[in-house]
Amino acid sequence: MKALRLAKIIELVEKNEVYTQEDLLGLLAKEGFVTTQATISRDIKELSLVKTVTEDGKYKYTTTRKKQTDSMEKKFRAVFMESVISVDYALNTVVIKCHTGMANAACASLDTMAEMEGIVGTLAGDDTIFVLMRTEEMAEHLTARIENMISLSE
Repeated sequence: MKALRLAKIIELVEKNEVYTQEDLLGLLAKEGFVTTQATISRDIKELSLVKTVTEDGKYKYTTTRKKQTDSMEKKFRAVFMESVISVDYALNTVVIKCHTGMANAACASLDTMAEMEGIVGTLAGDDTIFVLMRTEEMAEHLTARIENMISLSE
C-alpha cells in the first residue's frame, strides 16, 4: 500500500499546486488514501520532494524526477506490476487492464520507467490505460515486455 501511496503523491504533486502537507493530505483523502501528517512528512522526505518558488512567490512541492534513484525505480515497477492484470495491443495502441482504481497509479509508474522507448503518450481511466506507440512493432515489443513483467510477479 505504501508504494501505491508514494506513486499517488508523485502524481498529485505533478498535476496540482501543492503548497502544504495539509494540501497533500486533502488531495490524498479525495483519492481514497487516508493517512496522517507524520506519514506524509516521511513520504515527502523519502520521495525527495522539494519546495520551489512559483511565479507569484509562493512555495510549492515539486518532484526531482530526473534524479530518481534505483530504489524509486524499483518502487514504481512494483506499483505497476501489482496493478496490471493484462495487456494487449492493436496497431500502435497498447491497452493495459488494471485492478479497479489502479490505472492512474500504474500509468504514473509506467511514465517514470525510462527504458520504455517509443511511447508517444499515455491516458489512464479507472481500470484501463491506453498507450500510444510510435509504431506497431514498438507496441508489440512493449506488450511483450509488460507480459513478461506480469509473469515474473506471479
